[in-house]
Amino acid sequence: MRSFFKYVLATVTGIGIVVVLFFFLVIGIIMNALSKVSSSSETDVPSNAVLYISLNHEIPERTSENPFDGLNVPGYGDVKSLGLNDIVSRIAAAKEDSRIKGIYLNPTYVNTGMASLKEIRDALIDFKSSGKFIVAYSDNYTQKAYYLAAVADKIYLNPEGALTFNGLSSSVAFMKEGLDKLGVEMQVVKVGTYKSAVEPFILNEMSPANREQMTAYLESMYRSFLANISDSRKIPVDSLRMVADNYLLRNAEEAVRYKFVDAVMYKDELLTTLKKRLDVAEKKDVPSVSILDYTGKSEKEQTGSRIAVVYAYGDIVDGEGSESNIGGDRFSRELRKLRRDDRVKAVVLRVNSPGGSALASDIIAREIELTKKVKPIVVSMGDYAASGGYYISALADSIFAEKETLTGSIGVFGLIPNFQGLMHNKLGIHLDEVKTGRFSDLMSSPDRPLTEEERAIVQGEVNRVYGTFIGKVAQGRKISTQAVDSIGQGRVWTGEQALGNGLVDGIGGIDRAIRAAAAKAKLNDYKVMYYPTVKDPFSSFLGTSKERIKAWVLEDDLGAYREYIEQLRTITKSSGIQARLPYSIEVH
Repeated sequence: MRSFFKYVLATVTGIGIVVVLFFFLVIGIIMNALSKVSSSSETDVPSNAVLYISLNHEIPERTSENPFDGLNVPGYGDVKSLGLNDIVSRIAAAKEDSRIKGIYLNPTYVNTGMASLKEIRDALIDFKSSGKFIVAYSDNYTQKAYYLAAVADKIYLNPEGALTFNGLSSSVAFMKEGLDKLGVEMQVVKVGTYKSAVEPFILNEMSPANREQMTAYLESMYRSFLANISDSRKIPVDSLRMVADNYLLRNAEEAVRYKFVDAVMYKDELLTTLKKRLDVAEKKDVPSVSILDYTGKSEKEQTGSRIAVVYAYGDIVDGEGSESNIGGDRFSRELRKLRRDDRVKAVVLRVNSPGGSALASDIIAREIELTKKVKPIVVSMGDYAASGGYYISALADSIFAEKETLTGSIGVFGLIPNFQGLMHNKLGIHLDEVKTGRFSDLMSSPDRPLTEEERAIVQGEVNRVYGTFIGKVAQGRKISTQAVDSIGQGRVWTGEQALGNGLVDGIGGIDRAIRAAAAKAKLNDYKVMYYPTVKDPFSSFLGTSKERIKAWVLEDDLGAYREYIEQLRTITKSSGIQARLPYSIEVH
């Protein structure tokens, strides 16, 4: 009996502690939200100021409300971050803001894709067109950071710092040997010579076809990368290649020698330089405002009819999905509302997705097709708009991508794990069953391989879905299915290559897509509205905390290896036939 009361007391105490902690957590959220509301008016920007930009944080497509902004809460972080949308719009606002005289760019590590990086770079170049200055300074420049810094009027580097410039690379983690040791066989059914999403699970190295496509799109991306830097720094492309190929930038002095930076200096010397530019007394601080806090509005704010910008980012999944992915049902419902809204005269679909469920992709594509009959719909592609991401784009009136965008990957696959070796030989687990027909357990028995007849059935469905996919692309792009198949087969293309083979209509970011949509709708005055509506911080906290905490635990335990576990989990959890980009592509 004594032990019973001991356990009861311990349980009650535990519950009490949880309730108290939750109470203080909610109070903290409310107080944090109230403090944001009280400071939501325009930030006090000093006159004669510089806009400080570091971008030393993750850059999602859109800024999301963080209820723990500034608090070190697991899963939410303690660093403020901005989405690509706000970074670009705030730079544009600073261009028109008479209080802002220039930009102090302080990039070291920029955590975003090459296409998103190009949009930020273009915004900085547009800022310079106003006659205002940009000065870049860092202790160390990664290649992505330098790609941004190259637009500056002057680039400075710490005397003991470094500038990495050695070419682009992209690697793939292959898991077959590890799966073999576990006794797990991945059974693959696919269409497309280049559809290599399944390769990490069935091979230990790239197939020749995959190596061919990776080399082609990486070189295309690299040409654009070098051309943009060459244009900004007036260094010939051949010289840039020579420096990278021979790894000549080994210290700060060599960065000056090869004209990648203008001078080396310490931070105090930089501040003195900025004070001279701004005509500020040496004893005073440099007047500045961080882009994280700057909320200046462009004086060219538009009014009138609406253009709806709809963000589609993350994996494409069946059902409702969540804020971090594209749920087929939820997203098609959003498009349906906009199609029926007479105030909305055109739609811009911003796609940043590696694909996912073929079924969900088709559901969304149907709404795109119906919307196109009522009002113009234009696609703007981000870092990725491949496989299912291209599926949902194909039927739009026009498609725009950056040269660095990865798109195409028109192909489908099915991946059926066979855990027989793991269950029988490693764990000693055996399943037995009864069934009413030959195919009652098709793809539901994890401890046996597919029979030849079952594999033929699945292959037939994969072929059918691929036929539907290329048919939608042929319809949208107004070319034959044979032509689509010749550039399909799962092959990944950059935006530059896609422009050449007819998969996209033009090169440019979301601003160009908005202008194209306005032109198609014959609009001169319009207001841009963004969808889906961002949830309030408290709703977001209640809805996504579990996923955030799980991601934080994985990150804390596995660090850089987390992405491989996430990749394996995403593929093995995916049901139905998939239209997905080959693995996770990260360019370094």
